Amino acid sequence: MNFEMEGRLVMKCPVSQVSPTFRKREFVIEHSERSGDREFTDYIRFQVTQDRCDILDRFKVGQEIKVSFSLRGRKYEKDGDVKYFTNIEAWKIEDKSQAGAAAPAPPEDYDLPPAGAEDDLPF
Repeated sequence: MNFEMEGRLVMKCPVSQVSPTFRKREFVIEHSERSGDREFTDYIRFQVTQDRCDILDRFKVGQEIKVSFSLRGRKYEKDGDVKYFTNIEAWKIEDKSQAGAAAPAPPEDYDLPPAGAEDDLPF
């Protein structure tokens, strides 16, 4: 299941190295909706994992963003006690003002090959 939500970035947590091979990072957005004459505000906590942890570095607290995400459910059982967890797994984050615009330029530290250069990739 894939969803999208827009809101204001209110918190970015540091990267958490959960195990030698797994890392995650959490962030929170403030999302408001109007229903009739009332406005409802929610604070939604998302997580990104592995190589997506660095995607948050481009965004500042207070910035309006658009988050594409999936819901993930897990079952945990220990000593006969069963618990269920739901994670909101973000897989794409965009600057709301840039939504629908051309793809952003690669980060400055990304080395592009010179124009016309051939690579040695087999595909």
